[in-house]
Amino acid sequence: MNRISHWVNNKVVAGTSGKTGKVFNPATGKQESEVDLANIADVDMVVASAKAAFPAWRATNLSRRAEIMFRMRELVDANRKEIASLLTQEHGKVPSDALGEVARGLENIEFACGVPALLKGGYSEQASTGVDVYSIRQPLGVVAGITPFNFPAMVPMWMFANAIMCGNTFVLKPSEKDPSASMFVADLLRQAGLPDGVYNVLHGDKVAVDRLLDHPDVAALSFVGSTPIAKYVYEIGTKNGKRVQALGGAKNHMLVLPDADLEMAADAAVSAAYGSAGERCMAVSVVLAVDTVADALVEKIKSRVPNIKVGAGSDPASEMGPLISREHRDKVASYVTNAAKEGAKVVLDGTDKAKDEGFFLNPSLIDHVKPGMKCYDEEIFGPVLTVMRVKSYDEGLKAINDNQFGNGTAIFTRDGGVARQFQYEVNVGMVGVNVPIPVPVSYYSFGGWKASLFGDQHMYGPEGINFFTRGKVVTSRWPDPRTSQVDLGFPQNR
Repeated sequence: MNRISHWVNNKVVAGTSGKTGKVFNPATGKQESEVDLANIADVDMVVASAKAAFPAWRATNLSRRAEIMFRMRELVDANRKEIASLLTQEHGKVPSDALGEVARGLENIEFACGVPALLKGGYSEQASTGVDVYSIRQPLGVVAGITPFNFPAMVPMWMFANAIMCGNTFVLKPSEKDPSASMFVADLLRQAGLPDGVYNVLHGDKVAVDRLLDHPDVAALSFVGSTPIAKYVYEIGTKNGKRVQALGGAKNHMLVLPDADLEMAADAAVSAAYGSAGERCMAVSVVLAVDTVADALVEKIKSRVPNIKVGAGSDPASEMGPLISREHRDKVASYVTNAAKEGAKVVLDGTDKAKDEGFFLNPSLIDHVKPGMKCYDEEIFGPVLTVMRVKSYDEGLKAINDNQFGNGTAIFTRDGGVARQFQYEVNVGMVGVNVPIPVPVSYYSFGGWKASLFGDQHMYGPEGINFFTRGKVVTSRWPDPRTSQVDLGFPQNR
């Protein structure tokens, strides 16, 4: 049995807890690896390593940091297929989807190569007579990232690239369900020349998470996962004096107006709902269809779904793979089987492929959903698309704004004025106009509103730089005996 252990000081280090987790191939349903699950002593050992490495790494000049990160960019680019293969093996996503994940992660590494330009402060000469004022941004120290199972390569890249380039040392706690990609990336960082202790991988469950939240030497923590856990991480972390950004769940709505190109809208809905088996926080899970086009749109979506090839990533013909685990597959299937009892109409029932061999589930389509139904209110995180019918733009907008989540949304229309009004009025962090999955490029920042984000800084891009640094303002005056005097008044610049 393959054993996956921690990564500390640029080498594999076995855990001491004696506790392991099972790692499955979701396409076969068979266990292929076991992963060490950290105890408190393991966490303390990893954090101590990161803390010891911080002074030297912080002192490393920006050009040298950028040189290492650029080498990392080249290594990730050269090893795309190998990383994607690990994602297919442990998460189940098909190769094209896995390669897309690596590409979006690589964008963030490319952005991080330019961080020296973003760490420049400001300088005001002669703010007062003989006095200059300037601002600088400095690293926090040891920072940690807790990442989800659905993007085991991309989301860590969202975090560690900026964190490291800003001068911090980093501890990654990846999902224990698919940990191999994080270990492969760790070795690439070693090859790129990253010093010992700057990047560490700690495998574990709640024990590891709680210790990271409690550890006095962890200055900040970045998290991506479900809303209940995100809220927990934010509350405990901030209570312990840490800086925390915690990205939670989503219920992304796509509003389709009567003037929309329905063929385009149907293609977009199917792509955004069923890609990666719906295991995306940016997946479209609700189509808000205005009544006058609802029947036609549902029919167009229905006609496209059977053409989706569901199967293992090892089959080149596959377009959608399995879900991450048997338990999760069964939970997703329950939303479909219960929908009719709640008063919705199951147009396509994909639970017929919920077999024990492999964690597969065919795409499902549910029409006439309403608030109050579980299939509408809760994040399903699987290949289930629901349709809610609305009378107008205003009713659709209200439905989006009334929802507890505010991660991503989209509008499909040919009317530029309405689109502009939508982006102005909608209470959601990321908005697409005729774009179903509006994930920002790396030089903007990613994050939602409401129950989709706890914290005030979004992930990666400029806000990621802000999160992994803190500002300092220096007011300086150099000795001039001619102007020196005792002055007990409040300092002024006039």
